[in-house]
Amino acid sequence: MNERKQAATVRDRDELSTQSELQPQAQHVQPNGLLAVWEVLMVATKLGLTSFGGPTAHLGYFHNEYVRKRKWIDEHSYADLVGLCQFLPGPASSQVGIGIGVMRAGLLGGLAAWVGFTLPSVLVLIAFALLLKEVDVSHAGWISGLKMVAVVIVAHAILGMAQKLTPDKERITLAVLIAAAALVWTVPYSQVMLIALAGLAGWSMYRKSPVIPAATMKIPIRRSFAVSCLAIFAGLLVVLPVLRQTFNVEWIALFDSMYRAGSMVFGGGHVVLPLLEQELVPHGFVSKDDFLAGYGATQAVPGPLFTFAAYLGAVSMGGGGAIIATIAIFLPAFLLIIGALPFWSALRSNSHMQGSLAGVNAGVVGILLAALYQPLWTTAVLSSVDFALACILFVLLTFWKCPPWVIVVLGIVGGMIVH
Repeated sequence: MNERKQAATVRDRDELSTQSELQPQAQHVQPNGLLAVWEVLMVATKLGLTSFGGPTAHLGYFHNEYVRKRKWIDEHSYADLVGLCQFLPGPASSQVGIGIGVMRAGLLGGLAAWVGFTLPSVLVLIAFALLLKEVDVSHAGWISGLKMVAVVIVAHAILGMAQKLTPDKERITLAVLIAAAALVWTVPYSQVMLIALAGLAGWSMYRKSPVIPAATMKIPIRRSFAVSCLAIFAGLLVVLPVLRQTFNVEWIALFDSMYRAGSMVFGGGHVVLPLLEQELVPHGFVSKDDFLAGYGATQAVPGPLFTFAAYLGAVSMGGGGAIIATIAIFLPAFLLIIGALPFWSALRSNSHMQGSLAGVNAGVVGILLAALYQPLWTTAVLSSVDFALACILFVLLTFWKCPPWVIVVLGIVGGMIVH
């Protein structure tokens, strides 16, 4: 009897001790959270200022900054997150950044990651729209240098990811086959289908393998909130066209066009261009000449290609139009990644899902390998001098461990000298 009382006393004392330990921590949650959000914002802004080369190159920049340098996320979790974003509509690189921001600092961290990565190019493209929208910079020497930087960054990312994600001959073969298929099969949804096929192949080969404990992906989002985000995503697709027809207001029409374009894009940001042209040019938001001029300007800025929407919004409705267009085209990506992340973390611990993810990870390497050649290599390395510059930059990044921003500066200078 005395032993029971002593045990109960010890248990009560332990509970009180635990509560007293937790109470001070609760008082510091908000400051720590704000500091984490600020940290995410600063890192994402740096990436937004230096991440040239399009969505494929962005994944390389993210890998170097978040995985290699800061270790905010491990290699396999990063590859799983990339695989998830390849399945979802929207700008994959922006969704990866949002996902990492959410894991690091919650919903505000995801918002900070998006703002930091997006805002620099949005501001530049608004300036292009208002001041320089008719200037052709597509053949400038520094643009050529940035294209070579993109080649180097992607090659560096492929090397690092392949060493860990394709460790056996089966996955190496799968990655190469996916790369070959991606190069010869270029329909709008081909990348999504190839990733799905890679997942099916991985499930077939590895579904009976021992379950590898999945690295913990901290997702500070309730599933009920995630389901609400998915419901809002679907609801807006239905409601916005109705509002557009009912009220015939220009900004509602712009929001509807941009939201629908952002919801229907698979396989990278470049796919959004024909959708935007179809939504905006025939309806008189922008002329075809202005549309093409803005596309050329977009190639000259870092950050996601979806920021092209800021230019289009500024051309059609000024600064307010730029804000509306930017929010509308990125909103589907934000709702989808927030809605999918909590369920993804649970599914990836399943043995069958892990087998599929092994194939998906190999498929991601294959997709990156294909993109290294087309469009990056074929548009950047046009001569033996270009190849020499790319090799020098690759050695500096990979073996001399130069920071990416140094590679960007050297690429700009080298491109201006060469071209």
